[in-house]
Amino acid sequence: MRGDCRDGASIDRRYPPIALAHSLEIPMSLTRRGALGAMLAALMAGTLSYGAAHAQAPASAPATTAERVRFATSAGNFTIEVYPEAAPKTVANFLEYVNSGFYSGTIFHRVINGFMVQGGGFDRDMKQKPTRAPIPLEAQNGLKNKAGTVAMARTGDPNSATAQFFINVVDNPSLDYPQPDGNGYAVFGKVVEGMDTVDRIKKTPTTAYGPMRNVPATPIVIESATIVK
Repeated sequence: MRGDCRDGASIDRRYPPIALAHSLEIPMSLTRRGALGAMLAALMAGTLSYGAAHAQAPASAPATTAERVRFATSAGNFTIEVYPEAAPKTVANFLEYVNSGFYSGTIFHRVINGFMVQGGGFDRDMKQKPTRAPIPLEAQNGLKNKAGTVAMARTGDPNSATAQFFINVVDNPSLDYPQPDGNGYAVFGKVVEGMDTVDRIKKTPTTAYGPMRNVPATPIVIESATIVK
């Protein structure tokens, strides 16, 4: 049986997708507190208000011919387009992980319908993979956490993102730059094909794994991630 997220890994809607040491890198999860967009600004503790879903407008992106990465998963395939002009360090880091085969065999370890799906850091046995050094935050790039966009998960330290990423399944303005602490979550791409796969992932039944929550009861495995032209 799988269980709760640990150390800010897969936490419930009360927490943002933060990536914590020894845990999942999750985007800050927001708690729904009556009104839309209510936020709590305590990131280090893994508490960020869970922004209620606003209208799911199409994700905006810079006009550019960008590289695409195709993910083959046990739930189906999807393709994301990345934007090096907007987030050069983030995209370079992400593509290094793709080219090295790092994502093969990792899972979507945190799934919250109405918020986001997060993966790229743990194997199917819920063991966290070692990563390279973290990268600087590039949230101040004009891209918003709209439905279908892809962003980096991190801890309360804004410059702590490594390999874990998340896909927004609704518009999440509470994750945008600037947050109350002056930071945000760095969007670096969007899903351009296979959003139906992401929709299947977000609807998967979840359970707890140790201290981690929102973990898919049946592992959703990333079989491969490949750059496509």
